[in-house]
Parts: sequence; structure tokens; C-alpha cells
Amino acid sequence: MILSSIKKVFLSAHLYVAIALIAFACFPLAWPVKLPREFWTMQVLIHIFWAGLFYLNYLLLAPLLLYKNRVIPFLLIMLFALVGVLYFNTWLDDVTGSREAILKAFNKKNNDENWNEDYWAIISALVILGVSSILAISKKIKMDQDAFQATEQENISTELSFLKAQINPHFFFNTLHTIYALTDTNTAAAKDAVYTLSHMMRYVIYDTKNDLTTLEKEIKFIDDFIKLMKLRLSNNVQIIFERPDNLKNYEVAPMLLLPFVENAFKHGLSDVQPSYIYIDISEQQNALVFEIKNSTFEEKSKYLEESNGIGIANTKRRLDLLYTGRYTLAIDNDTHSHEFTVKLTFNLK
Repeated sequence: MILSSIKKVFLSAHLYVAIALIAFACFPLAWPVKLPREFWTMQVLIHIFWAGLFYLNYLLLAPLLLYKNRVIPFLLIMLFALVGVLYFNTWLDDVTGSREAILKAFNKKNNDENWNEDYWAIISALVILGVSSILAISKKIKMDQDAFQATEQENISTELSFLKAQINPHFFFNTLHTIYALTDTNTAAAKDAVYTLSHMMRYVIYDTKNDLTTLEKEIKFIDDFIKLMKLRLSNNVQIIFERPDNLKNYEVAPMLLLPFVENAFKHGLSDVQPSYIYIDISEQQNALVFEIKNSTFEEKSKYLEESNGIGIANTKRRLDLLYTGRYTLAIDNDTHSHEFTVKLTFNLK
């Protein structure tokens, strides 16, 4: 990506310089006189010189000096280059005899107008060196921006992998704890739980390797998780999971919704009091709306206020990285109605 961007900058600069030099070289064709061969010989040589000066600065001097903030040596070399331009201009007149030929073409006398030629030579050199320096600096800025973006993207990918790696063991820890509890009370249910867990592990191990998974798979995974959790619940717990029957082929980040469901099962259920978990997933105008509500109890309220768990904290960070500016997350712990609510909305496109 970086090399591609740099190549585009270089090709653009090369094209603009070529067009400018050709246009400047051909401009005398509009003059109302027939220019001698010596003039066109001079034009070819002078424009080869200008092109060489441009690329010498653009490809060599600026990268070696300006890129390293060695401004004073760069300016000194530019000064020597201007002096060299004056000597080259004089030498070119002597070699080609262009000065006398041009004056003859315009029916002018050979007066001393060297200062005028030197003036335009210096102006041309300053333009060439200035444009090449600006383009070289622009190239450096582009290189730095691309390098920064690449590093930033690499850091984000690394952090996402780390967050995902934290969420997966967190899920297995909670699930295995549930199965362990079942082994003391219901062996058959524990076997069913292990079977269900094997399917879930396949999803976690293989599907979560990718950056995205289908919304259908993510919802199926949550559904399996709920079925597994129900194996150890009492009859005074009500679980409602509403989701659309026909899902479009949307893609979401894997394991993005599960931490909120885990949190509800961990903090929203009671062994003795009636409790509930309500989960609703819907699609509204190319946006996914995920809402979950669960009952709360005084003995767990303090913990909820202090922390929403590792999974939710990591999920918030993943949302910041993956759906920057494209999601809203509202978490409300209503102590009066004893209800904990999470509502997440994010764009699916």
C-alpha cells in the first residue's frame, strides 16, 4: 500500500514536469519569426539540463538532506547550483552560438544583454528547484502518512486479536464452570452441554479467526449458548430471545454480542427469586439493533456498578475500533425498577 501510494506520487510529479517542460520548450513556436537551428539545439540542451536538475533535487538532494532536516547544507548546495546555472548558460551560448543566431533572427544588434539572460536563467532555476523541493516534501509527507496509517492499522489489528483472545477464554471459563456445576446435579444434562459446547467451540476456533462472520452464525451461537445455560436454570427464570426469521446476508464481527448475554446470565438471575432475561435482535434500515434486559438484585447491584465484566469492557473497545462513529451503546442500571438494560445499534454496511 505504501509503495503503491509513493509510486502514484512519483508518476504524477513526473507527468506534470514532462508536460511543463514540453509546453515551455514549444512556446517559441508561437513567435512571429523563423527561429534558427542553433536556437532549437539550445532548447533541447537547456531542457535536458532543467530535467536533470529537477530530478537530481527531487530524487537525491531532497531525500538526503531535506528529509533529514539538514536545511543549511541543502541551501548551500542550492546556492552552488544557481552559480552552476550561470556558468552553464554562458557555456551553452558559446557552444551553440545561439545568442548571435537569435539576435540575427530578431534583427537586433549584439548589445550586452547578458544580465537579462542570467536573470531568466536564475528565475528558471529557482522555479525548477522550488517545484522539485515542494514535490519531494509532499512525497515525504505522503510516505510518513502512509507509514503512520500502516502502523496504526497494525496496532489496531494486534489489539483486536488481543481483545478477541481475551474474550474467547473468558467465554470458555464461564461455560465450563456451568458444565462443572451440572455434573453434580444432572449428568445427562452435562453430557448434552458438552455436546452443545463442542459445536460452539467449532465456531469459536474456526469462525472467529476471520474479521467478520455472518449475522446468522452469530445469532445461532447465542441461541446455543442460551440453550446450554438453560440446562442449569430453575423454573422461576424466564428467558425470551426474539430475532428475525429471515436474516439478510449481513456480516458482523464475531463474538461481539455474546459478552452482553453472558453478563445478563451472570448478574441477572437468582437462585431463589423470580428473574428474567429478555433479548431482542432486529434489523432496522441497514442497522442492527440489539437490546437485552435482565432483572437485578440488591446483592449484585454493587458489583454491577463497579464493573460490567471483562467481556463487556473488551467489547466496548472492539466497537470503538471496528465501528468507529457507526454505533451507539446505552447501558442503564435502573435500581428503582431493578432492571439492567443494554441497547446496541450499529450500521451493518
